[in-house]
Order: sequence, then C-alpha cells, then structure tokens
Amino acid sequence: MTGALIIGLCIGGTILLIATLGLLIIGIIRASKTGGLSKKEKQVHTEETKMIQDIYHGLSRMEERVEALETILIEGQKKDFHK
Repeated sequence: MTGALIIGLCIGGTILLIATLGLLIIGIIRASKTGGLSKKEKQVHTEETKMIQDIYHGLSRMEERVEALETILIEGQKKDFHK
C-alpha cells in the first residue's frame, strides 16, 4: 500500500513539474515576443514618455525666458548704477 502511495506521489510530482516548466517556457516566449510588456502597458509607457518630453521642452523654454529676464534685470541695474 505504501508503495502505491509513493508511486502516486512521484507521478503527481512529475506532472506538476512538467506543468510548471511548460508554463514557465510559455511565459518566457510571450515575454520575448512582446518585450515583457502588454499592448496596454506599451501604450501607457508611450504616453508617459511623450508627457515627460513635453515637460522637458517646456522647462527648456522657461529656462530661456528666465535667462532673458535676468539679462534685462542686470542691464537695468547697470543703467541705474551709472546714473
């Protein structure tokens, strides 16, 4: 009786091992095909990238404006100093 139990456990364990390895292989194949991201995740990633680029460009323009204002203020201070 114990021999049948041991054989049953071995067969059950083997089936679970094969199923686990199969699912792991399927997961690896799917991840390699999609780059690890689903279509929805890729779309969200693309939108976030565009938003970050827009913020970066906006900050670059703001930096230029601040530099222009600094120049105007410095020139104004120089004129006031020479009076």
